[in-house]
Amino acid sequence: MEREIVLDTETTGFEPSQGHRLVEIGCLELINHIPSGRVFHTYINPEREVPQDAYAVHGLSYDFLKNHPPFKEVGSLFLDFIQEAPLVIHNAKFDMKFINAELKGHDFPEVPFTRAIDTLTMARKKFPGSPASLDALCKRFGVDNQARDKHGALLDAELLAQVYLELIGGKQPSLSLHFSPKTTELARDEKKEREIRPPRPHDPTQEEIMQHQELIARLHEPLWNS
Repeated sequence: MEREIVLDTETTGFEPSQGHRLVEIGCLELINHIPSGRVFHTYINPEREVPQDAYAVHGLSYDFLKNHPPFKEVGSLFLDFIQEAPLVIHNAKFDMKFINAELKGHDFPEVPFTRAIDTLTMARKKFPGSPASLDALCKRFGVDNQARDKHGALLDAELLAQVYLELIGGKQPSLSLHFSPKTTELARDEKKEREIRPPRPHDPTQEEIMQHQELIARLHEPLWNS
């Protein structure tokens, strides 16, 4: 069983080194590349104000976020959910630096960057020179993102899961032809002995020969008489 976690975050800004913090984490579990239905989603009190430019992106104000737990209260729940699974992330460098900054700042073990599968890098390699944002990839693959008027971590993770399945070769990878030994034995047991029939004659009748000769006689200057 292959387990992967599709992950997205929202933040107060671009750099944790400048004091910016996580405000939302959304995770979606894939089993053998298929969503299992299990998700992890939480809003986070960043313990600081949310700049207007960040609010314009995700619509999460500090007045809303201050009623939610800080990262120190949800960090262990997050780690319990992701366990040791690979993390599918669009622009992994951004999300991973924030996740690890929060983990390190609250004495949780950091997540190695080697666990990240960066769909932005995958898309740029597969479609060089083409737009590779999540919205652009949704449009390319026909993924419905009309509900995405603002960024939201769980919604973006759900969209990214669909995009990721397309990037690795298309939807429903589990729908493959599979023959087990049991199936093969059953087919062999049910196989009936082939009935041998005598060959049928294929020589033309005298009537068919005469009809053919009459047809040729009506042809005007046939090529085989040239």
